[in-house]
Amino acid sequence: MQLTVGPTQFFWRGEAWRDFYARLADEAPVDRVVLGELVCSKRLPFYQTEIPQAVERLQAAGKQVVLTSLALITLKRERKLMADLADMGLEIEINDLTALAYLPKGTAFSVGPLINTYNEGTAAWMHKRGAARICLPPELPLASVRAITAASLAPVEVWGWGRLPLAISGRCYHARLHDRAKDNCQFICDADPDGREVETLDEQDFLAVNGVQTLSAACANAAYQVPALRDAGVSSLRLSPQSKGFAELCGDFRALLDGRITAGELSQRALPHAPGGTYCDGFLTGDTGAAWSQAGHESA
Repeated sequence: MQLTVGPTQFFWRGEAWRDFYARLADEAPVDRVVLGELVCSKRLPFYQTEIPQAVERLQAAGKQVVLTSLALITLKRERKLMADLADMGLEIEINDLTALAYLPKGTAFSVGPLINTYNEGTAAWMHKRGAARICLPPELPLASVRAITAASLAPVEVWGWGRLPLAISGRCYHARLHDRAKDNCQFICDADPDGREVETLDEQDFLAVNGVQTLSAACANAAYQVPALRDAGVSSLRLSPQSKGFAELCGDFRALLDGRITAGELSQRALPHAPGGTYCDGFLTGDTGAAWSQAGHESA
């Protein structure tokens, strides 16, 4: 089973972005890295000039590099951005179906987790259209993962780690929290490098916000589900970037897949840096999404 690093969901400015991918290239035992802006096109100018160097360094380290589309393409400049991505000579991961209009027919691409690949028919259509890899939406239970993987002609990837992407909106939640308009957000989302928790009236963590994106409050952790996912034929786990301890996390997942550590050991090691400080794997187990299968069984 391989490891894929998904695109950074959060807003990290140039230096932090550059240092993250330099360390990923040099230290993280992963097979594939997806780069680029997924959430908000206004963030891209802050690190855009760093992308070519990151691509070169990652490729020199033996990692496959893929570029992501935006999750919500609405503006003329965003459509032009998508057209420019298609000219860069790298595989594109689509996270908005409108991105397909900018890919020449027959061009290989990969399908990201924000595309609703909920059944075998959709997976088959994607493969026929040219999909070389499909990352399933993280809200699917294991039974659905098994059925799609068994029928898919393209390798299937499943979300393995990180705050779960739940929704993208035209509104900016971060700006609204600070009484700012979206067009004058002043990039306040950079104050929360792993997203900002949202509490219920009872002061319980409910969700997290990241600009225009809504995420899970807890950090998804599929470590205990790896044997079942492997038996289902899943080819790769996706690890979503976080601001601290990520290279070590990648190493721990590699050790888990190689049988050198247990799921419990990984979970205990990774918890101090897990966004939200709690785990969930309820979508895979068929329970509520925020549920953690190991609750009551271990300290993690």
